[in-house]
Amino acid sequence: MTPHLKRLEAESTYIIREAVAEAENPVLMHSIGKDSAVMMHLTRKAFYPASPPFPMLHVDTRWKFREMYLFRDKIAQISGMELLVYTNPEAIAKEINPFDHGSSLFVDITKVDGLKQALDKYKFDVMFGGARRDEEKSRAKERVFSFRSATHRWDPKQQRPELWNLYNTRKNKGESIRVFPLSNWTELDIWQYIYLQNIAVVPLYFAKKRPVVVRNGIILMIDDDRFRLLPGEEIQEKMVRFRSLGCYPLTGAIESTADTLPEVILEVLNAKRSERQGRVVDHDSPHGFEKKKQEGHF
Repeated sequence: MTPHLKRLEAESTYIIREAVAEAENPVLMHSIGKDSAVMMHLTRKAFYPASPPFPMLHVDTRWKFREMYLFRDKIAQISGMELLVYTNPEAIAKEINPFDHGSSLFVDITKVDGLKQALDKYKFDVMFGGARRDEEKSRAKERVFSFRSATHRWDPKQQRPELWNLYNTRKNKGESIRVFPLSNWTELDIWQYIYLQNIAVVPLYFAKKRPVVVRNGIILMIDDDRFRLLPGEEIQEKMVRFRSLGCYPLTGAIESTADTLPEVILEVLNAKRSERQGRVVDHDSPHGFEKKKQEGHF
């Protein structure tokens, strides 16, 4: 492993141990993507040879790609960690979906409200997430230890300074902390680490011919019979892969021939567009993602 990746790995495991030492009831958030895969790997390393002393939590919108669910259950079996899955009951009762309710309301109810309900139910006080500063501008301004109010709100103007590797973990009553050990990693770092550490990831990250529809410039994969075609749309077969994974009708693929890890790394090296270029929710409004973070989203 390169000195750069060794330094990042050491920093991340230090952050994980530091946060757990101060936590009363920690949890590892798991979204099934490549960053979650690296977070699980680092967490297991941080406590090896023991298993990590806390569970994983997946807030399930019920609209992930089918391959993601298969991968989640497989990884949970081999991780040695308990997997908790939570879905907002309101989303189930009202059958909230991206087609009838739009991306913004869908995310508000299934992800933001679902996450806050899950954290209240289990009373977690420290939540590890795989967010990186290079992903999106609102994530770039967030600290490694991000404090949330009793109602899970984030105030970017009330963040604590973090000098060198000194973190202030003291919580006021009712507060919780979102901790981001991968803050200083880049997309390229993540892929190089996955390659060198032989970490398993969802096959959707590798190029393959898949059924898709091009809508508003975004390549949407047809993952099951819930997908609704608009008048004039036709399903095409395209060689595509995903740089970022979320709910399937809201996550665009990219045309690519990169079907191996070295080819993915080479493609990322030459990428000219953002990793989250295909995430519909990021384009809801100029400050859409930051607004959702302030309301409680990761």
